[in-house]
Amino acid sequence: MPSDQSTWLIAVPADGDSLSSLQAKLPNGGKSPNLAPLPLPQFKTGTLESLVSLSEELPKYDASFTATVAKSVDTLRNLLNNDPAKLAQHIQVNEEPVDTYLLHHWHWNDGRYGTQRPIKDMVDVLNKEMSSIDNVMKVKLNTYNLAKGQLVQLQRKKTGNLSVRSLADVVHRDNFVLDSEFLETVLVAVPRNLVKDWTAKYERLAPLVVPRSATQLAADDEYALFAVVLFKKSHDAFAHQCRESRYVVRDFAYSDALLERQREELASADSAEKELWTELLRLARTNFSEAFQILVHLKVLRLFVESVLRYGLPASYSAFFVKPEPKATKRTLSALQTHFARLGRRASNAKTNAKTDGGEGAGEYQALLEQEYFDFVLFEVPWIVF
Repeated sequence: MPSDQSTWLIAVPADGDSLSSLQAKLPNGGKSPNLAPLPLPQFKTGTLESLVSLSEELPKYDASFTATVAKSVDTLRNLLNNDPAKLAQHIQVNEEPVDTYLLHHWHWNDGRYGTQRPIKDMVDVLNKEMSSIDNVMKVKLNTYNLAKGQLVQLQRKKTGNLSVRSLADVVHRDNFVLDSEFLETVLVAVPRNLVKDWTAKYERLAPLVVPRSATQLAADDEYALFAVVLFKKSHDAFAHQCRESRYVVRDFAYSDALLERQREELASADSAEKELWTELLRLARTNFSEAFQILVHLKVLRLFVESVLRYGLPASYSAFFVKPEPKATKRTLSALQTHFARLGRRASNAKTNAKTDGGEGAGEYQALLEQEYFDFVLFEVPWIVF
């Protein structure tokens, strides 16, 4: 049963059967617009052995290509915070919605994948292009993630309560006693419920604390930050008593150069992250478009190869896209099976001939030749759900 979250690519022998006759048999009384021709090129068929070999290899490429497309979509989702409206603007093929590309504008890109070459060569070109897209995306995504990680790390220093956050944007030069041989300013984060206790006893926590020197510099929901002046030789004793009283001594030495460097690092990291975000967004958008087109081209090659194996020569086939209505998938499939029921005998004969032509070597293809399939050839392109 094909998925109800995909557009179907279908191929049958070319016998003059029109899309209009099929359209009338689909659900909704033939009113569905989601049926469109798929212009299938005349590829070089090659030998039966080469086609069977390709039929075994192509599913592996299909899975790999589909994964690369999915990674491009996931990257866009993450960059755009999974915003459906923004995703719809970026998940496009040649600047148009995916459905428009498939149902109205798809054609084989003969300039890049000339049909005069063997199918195996075209597959190799498609694989090379998709691998290049995947590798470029990995490098750019890794670069962006490193920059984002550095920014997050610097931003974390600016968040949290006053017992842990960076104090670069909290304190000022005139809050400190500087360039003194004997005195220093110590910063202490005091829990809000202990501020009254701190005020009453900080002068007695250690010898040589300057009386009435404590000044509140800032406060948040959990802590109040105080600056207190004491003699340097009392620092260790003062810090120990603060810990005993559940006050947090902040290890901070004021430096204009240090504070400026921290601000510059944050600004630089923020600028780098924004620049890389823009580059990655642009690349992911472009690479999705390219990767999706490559995936569809591979699907079309699979459609042709399986058609030859199914129906034999001459290689004259009609192909079309079907986008089933979400609530009518089973009815759509049933209508297709009924409409193309006449192909059942031809498909069976082709399979029997393949076994016979394969001779003794057919054993290695036994699983492939006996796999279950519809009377028509069907492959799927997954929908991009916003």
